[in-house]
Amino acid sequence: MPLDPVPGLLSRATELLEAEFSALPSLAPAADTERMASVLEGVAHRLSDNYPYFHPLYAGQMLKPPHPLARAAYALAMKINPNNHARDGGRASSEMEIEAVRELAGMFGWSEYLGHLTSSGTLANLEALWVAGQAAGTRPGMRILASEQAHYTHHRISAVLKLPFSQVPADHRGRMRMDRLEAELKKGDVAAVVCTLGTTAIGAVDPLPQILALRERYGFRVHVDAAYGGYFKLIPDALDEPARSAYAAIAQADSIVIDPHKHGLQPYGCGCVLFRDPAEGRFYKHDSPYTYFTSKQLPPHANEPKSLAGGPVHLGEISLECSRAGAAAVALWATQQFLPLSPSGEFARGLAQGRAAALELDRRLRADARVQPLVAGHPELDIVVWKLQAESPDQSSQRARAIFDSCAAHDLHLALVQLPESWFAPADTGQNQVENTLVTCLRSVLMKPEHEAWLDRIWERYMAACAAPIGE
Repeated sequence: MPLDPVPGLLSRATELLEAEFSALPSLAPAADTERMASVLEGVAHRLSDNYPYFHPLYAGQMLKPPHPLARAAYALAMKINPNNHARDGGRASSEMEIEAVRELAGMFGWSEYLGHLTSSGTLANLEALWVAGQAAGTRPGMRILASEQAHYTHHRISAVLKLPFSQVPADHRGRMRMDRLEAELKKGDVAAVVCTLGTTAIGAVDPLPQILALRERYGFRVHVDAAYGGYFKLIPDALDEPARSAYAAIAQADSIVIDPHKHGLQPYGCGCVLFRDPAEGRFYKHDSPYTYFTSKQLPPHANEPKSLAGGPVHLGEISLECSRAGAAAVALWATQQFLPLSPSGEFARGLAQGRAAALELDRRLRADARVQPLVAGHPELDIVVWKLQAESPDQSSQRARAIFDSCAAHDLHLALVQLPESWFAPADTGQNQVENTLVTCLRSVLMKPEHEAWLDRIWERYMAACAAPIGE
């Protein structure tokens, strides 16, 4: 399988871009191209020391290859290397970012909002929690709450922001427990609750409607971390309850994070943070002696922040980051032009194909007597996890690691994850009511549209790996 299935996609566009600047005096071409070619050959050899993330037989971590158009658009933009901190550094790419972010916000049902791209989901979540802390104002000690299955960076981010942080236990489905959340809320010191739509371990979807109901009683911000699962908003009919209800309620959140460099077919790094209230741009207000004066779309000292939906702004005025790659915005804009964020479009069908592959893999695993699946039922999104039957958690973990290695020897690349053993216990044993040890399990993220067509070949290699001798 070629790494770029569209040879020559970039060359014609590069010629057109260079022609746009043909009135400028010519520059001498870069010297010593032979030595540069030699270095690039060395780079190609070094890059072979990677898993084949681009191939459907890579079904391990959350790694989805960028669309060929996204790669080409990114490379084309790098001919100019725009900086989306200010329009002076990236006029066209800033406009493209505004338009691309508008499409993302519209997917969640927002026409008025504040938002921009970031270099990662981590930075996007940091901005969301920073605004939550700013909104808490003078009330010291206000906490951030998140599920114990939320991404670990929320704890780190809160520490960086000097905001107290507490974890809320999760149930055997990997979802935040509402009884334990309410117990924390009754303490009266919660600034924000992080609701995860698509946990990184098993793709669990926190019960957003119930969290929103608690917000009405206790008064706190709701931040939705949909870095992984955000795009599933496009395919509600492919989801089961209560995940469908959670996505239906997402427009009621105070802030949302989504990572286009996960399901959105974008190169790293491309995250996005959105705020429901455009007036929260006031928290970003600052003065710069040089950044904004030559652009005319917004006065350099405008008192009121503007929504991206309401008109052009300097993106650096509503972002904690300064320099940001304009090429990321260009790649996202181009991809969304080619694959619009429509529930009936090709992009949404790709999401549905990955989910269908996950459901079929889960079905086959549940029919295998050597496997102990999650008692909660089949996957909520497109992540499948399973435990190997054994006499003890240690033996099960050893078998998982051995099969992981055996799969790799068959060119099938899975992942490992540690989960509470109680999540795999039958309900009538009582084990899921107590704290339990962690057990190493196999995990597969079937996020590529091609995974559905390749599932038979994935299954054949998995079965061959399981049949190989396993040392204990």
